[in-house]
Amino acid sequence: MDSELIQQLLVPVAVAVVAVIVFVIGDRLRPASWRETDDEAAGTLVIDLINTLFMAVAAFVVVICWQQYDNAHNHTIAESKALIDVYWAAHSMPDPEHQQVQKLVHDYTEQVVNVEWPEMDNEGRMSQSTQDTLDTLRDTVFAIQSQDSNVTDLRASAIAALEAVAQARHDRSMDADLGMPGFLYTALWFTTVLLLCTAVLSGVEVTKRSVLMTALLGIVVGAAIVAIYGLDRPFSGGNIVPKDAFTSALSRFQHIT
Repeated sequence: MDSELIQQLLVPVAVAVVAVIVFVIGDRLRPASWRETDDEAAGTLVIDLINTLFMAVAAFVVVICWQQYDNAHNHTIAESKALIDVYWAAHSMPDPEHQQVQKLVHDYTEQVVNVEWPEMDNEGRMSQSTQDTLDTLRDTVFAIQSQDSNVTDLRASAIAALEAVAQARHDRSMDADLGMPGFLYTALWFTTVLLLCTAVLSGVEVTKRSVLMTALLGIVVGAAIVAIYGLDRPFSGGNIVPKDAFTSALSRFQHIT
């Protein structure tokens, strides 16, 4: 068994042993006036701890998932802006470079929207055909040769923008493969089970009202877990990053043309 896994198992057990030792020794040392005649105080303490632990774990997981989602969306915006910059640079180039570069930029953006987005959602990976189009675009821009200083400057601007596209695309590929660490989901489900057992631990009597309240608790907890899983992978699942940045770029290309 892996030493790190052993450590992860031993630490909670060790803390539990220390807690019991402190409780037993403290019980003998504390004044008699501090003693409780039943287990109600201990039960309340445990239930409050379970509630706090669940909220802490759920909040931590939500924050991480939302940061991943927000970063992924920002990467799509950066990529689309850089594509518009390439399209603008090609707009002032002479033919045939003008038409070649703009067509490849348009084709790449269209493939991201219509081919790559569904592939990231269904298979969790980037589209190789879309990558090939980007490689062809970069080769075309690098191959531009001219003695005109204006064309040379436009070529340099287009190359710089393409580097930004490649970087943003790389970031997007990392986002598509990114997921929440398994130990966090283990902690989430563990605290969820404990939370659902609080009614039993607190000794609540089974009545229509208590059954209804327990059902409502289950609905709230279940909805929270569904929301967390929806945010887990930014480009797949129930709540994927929108492709509006690229559709907006396609619309912008029409106005530039």
